[in-house]
Amino acid sequence: MRELTTRVDVFPMQGEFRISREARTEATVVVAEVREGEHVGRGECVPYARYSETVDGVVTDINALGPKVADGLTAEALQTEMKPGAARCALDCALLDLEAKLSGTPVAERFGIALEPVTTAYTISLGEPEAMAEAARTCGHPLLKVKLGRPSGDDLRIKAIREAVPDARLIVDANEGWSAGLLLKNLGACADAGVALVEQPVPAARDGVLATISHPVPICADESAHTTEGLDVLKGRYDAVNVKLNKTGGLTEALHMVTAARAAGFDIMIGCMVGTSLAMAPAILAAQNVAFVDLDGPLLLAKDRDPALHYDGAILHPPSRELWG
Repeated sequence: MRELTTRVDVFPMQGEFRISREARTEATVVVAEVREGEHVGRGECVPYARYSETVDGVVTDINALGPKVADGLTAEALQTEMKPGAARCALDCALLDLEAKLSGTPVAERFGIALEPVTTAYTISLGEPEAMAEAARTCGHPLLKVKLGRPSGDDLRIKAIREAVPDARLIVDANEGWSAGLLLKNLGACADAGVALVEQPVPAARDGVLATISHPVPICADESAHTTEGLDVLKGRYDAVNVKLNKTGGLTEALHMVTAARAAGFDIMIGCMVGTSLAMAPAILAAQNVAFVDLDGPLLLAKDRDPALHYDGAILHPPSRELWG
C-alpha cells in the first residue's frame, strides 16, 4: 500500500526578485511524497498565479489522487488522470523517484539518458540599468538571463549590461512585458547587444504578431509553450521553446516535449520556476544536449534543501541518489 502526503515549504530568497509582472522575497513550493514501506519518492512544484494556480488548489488537486496512488498509480497513468501544471509535476516526479528507489534503477537509466553536468544561466532581476549592470558584473557567470519588460528603458538596461559584461552570453526574458509598439525597438537593441535569445517578448494571447516580423534575435516561447500538444501553434512565431516541468506537468511529459520540439525544428531551453534543488533535479534529465539551460532556482535562495544539488559556479552537476531519482 502506498501513502500520498503533501506539504508546503517556504524558502526566503536572497533579496527581492523582480520580473515584469511581480516581485518576490520568498519561494513557496508544494512537495508531494509517496511512501511505500521504507522508501519515499518526492517531487516539488511551484504554484504560479499566472496560470491560475494557488497553493491550496495545488495541494487539493494532489491529495485528490490519494486513493489512486494507494492503488498503484504510475507516472505514465498519471498523464491522463491530471491536467498539465504544477500539481501533476510534483506527483509525477514523486512517482518516478519512488519507482527508482524501489527498483534500484535510476530514473535517467530508465529513460536511457546519460547524465552529464550542464551550464546553467544565472538570472539578473529587473531593476534600474546601473543596478542590473552591477549585478551582472559581480556574479561572474558566463551565461546570464536578463529580466526585462518595463514600458520604457529596456534598451538602456540591455546596453548597460552588455557594457558591464562584454564577454558574457546573454538571454533576455521580457515575461510578456513588451507592447507591439516596443517590440521592434527592443529586439533591435538586443541584436545590437549580441543577445543570443529573447524569451516571451509579448503576451501569449497576442503573440501572433511574432509571425509578421523578422527576428533579428531568435525568439523563445515560455508563457506560450506548455505541452507537446501546443507546439504546432508556435511554428512561425517562435524559434525556440522553454520547457519547464512545472508547465508540462512533470518530467514524463517534459521528455516527450523535448523530443517533439527538437523534431519540429525548435531550439530548446530547459527552464524553471524559483524552487529548490528538489525541483531542479529531475529537470537536469531533460537538460541534456539542449541549446539553453536555466536551472538556477536554488542560487536565488538564501538557503536550499539538504541534500542539495552541487553548483560549481555555472556548472550544475547531476543529483545524488539521496536527493532525487
